[in-house]
Amino acid sequence: MSLMETSNILWRQRELLSTLLFKLDAESMILTAGRTRWLGSATYEVELVLEQVQANELLRATAFDHVAAELGLPVGSSLGDLVAVLDEPWREVFAEHRRALIGLSAEIDAAVRANRELLTSGQRATQEALRVVSGASGLYGPDGAVAAVNSGARLIDEAV
Repeated sequence: MSLMETSNILWRQRELLSTLLFKLDAESMILTAGRTRWLGSATYEVELVLEQVQANELLRATAFDHVAAELGLPVGSSLGDLVAVLDEPWREVFAEHRRALIGLSAEIDAAVRANRELLTSGQRATQEALRVVSGASGLYGPDGAVAAVNSGARLIDEAV
């Protein structure tokens, strides 16, 4: 496989990762807006893009192994390894791919962490709301069961 074909595979990888980041951002907006009706669809779209990323990753790994062999590098060499031995202009082309992929990976990681946090806080809020509606106090009785809330009169301090 030529350097041009390998570069094209890396361009495709960058496009797919950009699309993945977009889908994660859309998922985040749905979570932030509380429009959970669309959460399943958004998650499905993320999964579809992830499948494409995985398929492209197989092509990338095969291309890297072929190029590495031509350059006298071991099978499984990284993009950084290739950059280190390539001549110009390919060195700069592949170095730019590497910088872009590292940046996209960091952004995707941050988006995944933020979405996970939104999901977790939403789950906690839902559990708390269900606990209040069901009359559970969130405290445990002597027998280990969740104690019921005393639904008698309550005094609320408005100064708080």
